[in-house]
Amino acid sequence: MTTRNDCLALDAQDSLAPLRQQFALPEGVIYLDGNSLGARPVAALARAQAVIAEEWGNGLIRSWNSAGWRDLSERLGNRLATLIGARDGEVVVTDTTSINLFKVLSAALRVQATRSPERRVIVTETSNFPTDLYIAEGLADMLQQGYTLRLVDSPEELPQAIDQDTAVVMLTHVNYKTGYMHDMQALTALSHECGALAIWDLAHSAGAVPVDLHQAGADYAIGCTYKYLNGGPGSQAFVWVSPQLCDLVPQPLSGWFGHSRQFAMEPRYEPSSGIARYLCGTQPITSLAMVECGLDVFAQTDMASLRRKSLALTDLFIELVEQRCAAHELTLVTPREHARRGSHVSFEHPEGYAVIQALIDRGVIGDYREPRIMRFGFTPLYTTFTEVWDAVQILGEILDQKTWAQAQFQVRHSVT
Repeated sequence: MTTRNDCLALDAQDSLAPLRQQFALPEGVIYLDGNSLGARPVAALARAQAVIAEEWGNGLIRSWNSAGWRDLSERLGNRLATLIGARDGEVVVTDTTSINLFKVLSAALRVQATRSPERRVIVTETSNFPTDLYIAEGLADMLQQGYTLRLVDSPEELPQAIDQDTAVVMLTHVNYKTGYMHDMQALTALSHECGALAIWDLAHSAGAVPVDLHQAGADYAIGCTYKYLNGGPGSQAFVWVSPQLCDLVPQPLSGWFGHSRQFAMEPRYEPSSGIARYLCGTQPITSLAMVECGLDVFAQTDMASLRRKSLALTDLFIELVEQRCAAHELTLVTPREHARRGSHVSFEHPEGYAVIQALIDRGVIGDYREPRIMRFGFTPLYTTFTEVWDAVQILGEILDQKTWAQAQFQVRHSVT
């Protein structure tokens, strides 16, 4: 059985261990929720102060030029592109994941309307992240052209669900509940064989698992920066569009930042060429600037190294939970197979919510998702092997002693 000393030895051999010092992590806390909100880079505080005190305070409106505010979305997009297999000039960091999904799904349906107008089906998963389903449902209703969502209940059902009626296949690469990771290349190829376009949500992939959008032949991709990319709560999302599709149609949110001649102040809209057309309104510079601090840390390593450590951390967690907590009603819902696993691990427990609250009370921060799912995220930039061992021991104690049954842990908070 793996011991705590074994984990200390793994930490001593970990080439990524020095990167932990670049994050502001509270003493006495084991943070296993970077899959929901990444930890704060130490540099973010000074960056925020510089933006507010110097660039805004002294530079005032001049900073749109002198501090590079105007092209910040594009510059950050170029830096993020290296993490998802994109190229310079193909990504912008802007708006939210939901808004960017609305843009790309609208554009994809418009492309398909010119190619195969009879296609009216959007294929996705019942377990897709709810905002993705809501955006698709709302857009279909708004268009009033007979678009429908075809929901599948398991990844195994997808090949049969994608057919000649399918306009768009809209999937999250790593499932937010289970951590199941789709084969992006295979499903994109299948979509194309059936004449459909593929949209990928990378919210639980970017910065967590290697992604190569070009190699996969993807059509559109969106994702957030506040999880594994550590951009801060509610930090701006990103959008990528295949160069073959980007200029075919305009996206529907035709704001002035996406205009080809923004300061010509023309009364008619003319979209920029390339990914800049997926910009919309004035960018929120103060929060946007924080994204760069997280990307600075990624520039010091590579996704292959991060993936190796991620798999080692999640393997260890599964092994230890199944050893230490074998007597309890825990069911692993995350795939054991490396090729099908993201960077978080989920276990079901009948009292999952209360168990998570008891863990948080003991300084182990994970989170809960309905129904009964306890999620634990492993961020290779700052999670240690010893923390994994300690977290499992605390979990075992809470289950052994039924600490979760205390009234204080039964109270439902608005955010779980």
